[in-house]
Amino acid sequence: MNSEAGKVETAGIPAHEKVYRDLRDAILFGEFKPGEPLTIQGLVAKLEAGMTPVREALRRLTAEGALQALGNRRIMVPVLDLPAVSELTEARLALEPILAKRAVLRVSDEEISELATIDARLDEAIERGDVPLYLKENHTFHGALNSIADAPILTSMVDGLWLRFGPSLRIVCGQFGTRNLPDRHKELLNALQAKDAEATAQAMREDVVQGMDLIRQSILPDQD
Repeated sequence: MNSEAGKVETAGIPAHEKVYRDLRDAILFGEFKPGEPLTIQGLVAKLEAGMTPVREALRRLTAEGALQALGNRRIMVPVLDLPAVSELTEARLALEPILAKRAVLRVSDEEISELATIDARLDEAIERGDVPLYLKENHTFHGALNSIADAPILTSMVDGLWLRFGPSLRIVCGQFGTRNLPDRHKELLNALQAKDAEATAQAMREDVVQGMDLIRQSILPDQD
């Protein structure tokens, strides 16, 4: 057992679970490009992990749709096409506004303040053109809001959707730059503060549509 695994187990998280989470985050935040093949040997080196936990993480993430098995033990990050983007958009629009509405009924002033702090860090990342930080803080904002909604089944479904478009969002940042990635977080925060469920849901709808439309635009040159 390596020292990193020992630290993980001491913290109460099995080594194989940490490998899974690390690889999941790497996919979610676009460290691997869509279409990029992954090898067990390469991931063992990148994650500083053993082959068995890496294989298990690959199996789980393939089952979740975050990775695509090509046969002959080849695995890659899926490449989104226009129908997939449309389907993902529909799914997000069906689920995330519901979570936003639920959050309105449960959110505290302290939680609104925490969301505003996250959004301030997101704005800073945009100003600095810091793509990795932008992606992480954007996900943190949505994850925190979904947590407030207290709907674990819906949230799990949404988490799976994010895994599927996360790598493409990294490409969007590269093509358009962070300054051209508007969001509706301010409107959403104002609606939360006002306890206006419909306005909160609408802000979420617009946020989803904006982000997914940028992904759609990023792949149009290849598919028009």
